[in-house]
Amino acid sequence: MTTDIALLPAAAVDFGASNTDVVIHDGTSVRHWRLPSEGQPSDARVRAVLAHGQVTPADVAWIAVTGGNRTALSPSLDDRVIHHVPEVQAIGRGGLALAGLEHAVVASAGSGTAVVAARPGGARHVSGTGVGGGTLVGLARLLVGTVDPREIDALACAGTDTTLNLTIGEILGQAIGSLPPETTAVNFGRVGRHEVHASREDTAAALVNMVGQVIAVIAINAARAEHLTDTVIVGHLTDLPSIRRTFELVGQYYHAAIHSPHDGGQATALGALLTVRESAGERRR
Repeated sequence: MTTDIALLPAAAVDFGASNTDVVIHDGTSVRHWRLPSEGQPSDARVRAVLAHGQVTPADVAWIAVTGGNRTALSPSLDDRVIHHVPEVQAIGRGGLALAGLEHAVVASAGSGTAVVAARPGGARHVSGTGVGGGTLVGLARLLVGTVDPREIDALACAGTDTTLNLTIGEILGQAIGSLPPETTAVNFGRVGRHEVHASREDTAAALVNMVGQVIAVIAINAARAEHLTDTVIVGHLTDLPSIRRTFELVGQYYHAAIHSPHDGGQATALGALLTVRESAGERRR
């Protein structure tokens, strides 16, 4: 008895710099898992990341891939076509889907941060920064003595960033524009003035504050430049409550709508899958 391939679920793999994300979509529900990235994308790596979720290429109708250097991948695996989706399009489509929006700037906060303007007709790259999760982990190794994101997050939640940061109120004595006095004026500015004996918790809080503020402000400014109301921030950095709290505060300070959807780490893989599925739907019309 043969299987009707059209009735099988679809798969997508996002080869990120730090994490490889997989989504399986059967039309109604989504499964998502991730593994640490290892080497360049390859046929063997695709099989391995699917197998982590007890899935083989033959179990799906097709496989969408995005991110990383995908030039070494075969056109198909076990007679299942591999569709290549540009990462910018995948970020935009996935961010809009998770946030339930039709138009937005989507910032993918992974190891670094890419910012795209996403609309029904597609997405284009508009900004970005080398500041991201890789920055947080790298500086945490130097300053806090850990590269465990969950430990960094727990420390930050228990710390106070102003042990190391200077605020607008301290420098100006008052608010400026929409920014209240407690807004950061100079990241790590206090320790630049004199020696400060900060705890690991306070140092982690200052790191999270800096990384989160940089990403959120760049994304907000990109949205305003694109005349878009909403900003969506996805990527595994949004798994950390301390980072999400920073995004929320920045949004409040700048009177901006920032959305950080649940399970934002799956956004790019999901976007790749939806892009292929919707493209196939258009071709059938």
